[in-house]
Amino acid sequence: MCSLEKRGSVFILTLTGNDDHRLNPTLIDSIRAALQQVKAESTGPSALITTAQGKYFSNGYDLKWAGSNVGGAQLMSSKLRSLVSELITLPMPTIAAITGHASAAGFVLALCHDYHLMRKDRGFLYVSELDIGYKVPLWFAALIKSKVGSPKARREMIMKAAKLTAEMALERGIIDSAHDGAEETVDAAVKLGEELVRRKWSGHVYAQNRTAVLDEVLSTLGFDETVGDYGSSTKTFSRL
Repeated sequence: MCSLEKRGSVFILTLTGNDDHRLNPTLIDSIRAALQQVKAESTGPSALITTAQGKYFSNGYDLKWAGSNVGGAQLMSSKLRSLVSELITLPMPTIAAITGHASAAGFVLALCHDYHLMRKDRGFLYVSELDIGYKVPLWFAALIKSKVGSPKARREMIMKAAKLTAEMALERGIIDSAHDGAEETVDAAVKLGEELVRRKWSGHVYAQNRTAVLDEVLSTLGFDETVGDYGSSTKTFSRL
């Protein structure tokens, strides 16, 4: 599911295997367990990098799993929102090393990190909901709004379902840098992580500042995902 490596004070969480890293409860629980290990093993200023093996960073929710399990959509939503909350409150800088396609909820997983580095020889960022007939959840939209400053870029992503390459994402201010390949992207993320660690910031204060910046996102996490039968294009919204 995922592995955790520590290089000095930089933790590298890797989604393992060559599949598309669909976000089902098993994978989400594995990531959350790794975050708990990061917090337990962090004894001072630290940084977290999240990356993935294979063609995909993450291809979003595991809709097949949701469709074959009663209440599966709601469970995936609840677990992903808990994971996002944990990342937002994690007491250290976070970096997404996007080494493959990041689509729908997989893009959201990448976006909830503080910094975004992407390989430019493969992969795109893709809010696919319009193309597959799903309403974008309120908290997805809130996160995108908090991270993507340009209304035009947000319209392109959400209302045109544009597939953005690293160069396109960099031009639109969605990512911080683009790199030649997967290894180069992770290496650049490690270098950035080490630079941030050297600032010797209080992790507690860092997390407080992040939650202040993302207060609107946190306030929407109490709303459930667009729920209902994933085999249907008719969806409803509910308050948990």
